[in-house]
Amino acid sequence: MRCAKEWLPLYAVTDRSWLDGRTFHEVAEAALRGGVTCLQLREKELEHESFLREAISLKGLCDKYQVPLIIDDEVGIAIESRAAGVHIGQQDEPAAEVRRRLGPNMLLGVSAQTVEQAVKAEREGADYLGVGAVFPTGTKLDAEDVSYDTLKEICEAVSIPVVAIGGIKEDNLALLSGSGIDGVAVVSSIFAAPEAETAARALRAVVRIELGV
Repeated sequence: MRCAKEWLPLYAVTDRSWLDGRTFHEVAEAALRGGVTCLQLREKELEHESFLREAISLKGLCDKYQVPLIIDDEVGIAIESRAAGVHIGQQDEPAAEVRRRLGPNMLLGVSAQTVEQAVKAEREGADYLGVGAVFPTGTKLDAEDVSYDTLKEICEAVSIPVVAIGGIKEDNLALLSGSGIDGVAVVSSIFAAPEAETAARALRAVVRIELGV
């Protein structure tokens, strides 16, 4: 499956640590109403059955808004829940093996921090890349920094879409203009916001203005 660029302008990654009394489903739907174009379910603490139930529930919600659901790391969960695809990091199963398990009809996203990693991921079957951290971030303390120049070089080196991630907010998104990215991935900018729908809508507007996507 080739990744449609229209799925990537505002790629939201879930984080239940900021629910603050709200339900996970409630915040996710608010984000989708606000204009999120792709949703990644990231769960580092849930055991398999709970993760699978959450994935199936969220898949139904994403289908309602015609937005693809991506599962972070867990290939089996992605397959069982019939999600659109899976996203893996450099420390996870090799992209070529994940592609073999997924077959040709599911999306495969791969994190990259260098041109070499990006080119290798594309060669092994990645449909899109997540590149970062482009700004300091508190959600992933072990994330490596990726400079603007490296981000641009990665975009020029591959033919698949690139999404920037890491510390992206309304007030710094313009700094990524001209890099060649196809969208931005955000976590706290939506899930930590008091009003996820409002936050998503504002981010989507800035992405449209600054990135033209």
